[in-house]
Amino acid sequence: MVKVLKCSYCGEEIPPGTGTTFVKNDGSIFQFCTPKCRKMKLKFKKPARKVRWTKYFGQK
Repeated sequence: MVKVLKCSYCGEEIPPGTGTTFVKNDGSIFQFCTPKCRKMKLKFKKPARKVRWTKYFGQK
């Protein structure tokens, strides 16, 4: 059985064999579906609930 992962930023499902995994020095693991999601989370530090194209938009 193939485990389907969710993107740590936008909440989309990541198909097997795609996406990237980022591990911070403190041991926290992030799964990203696209470089766009990775940059928004790590470089720009933009909260997902304020970005319209994410599944978390408008949630508190």
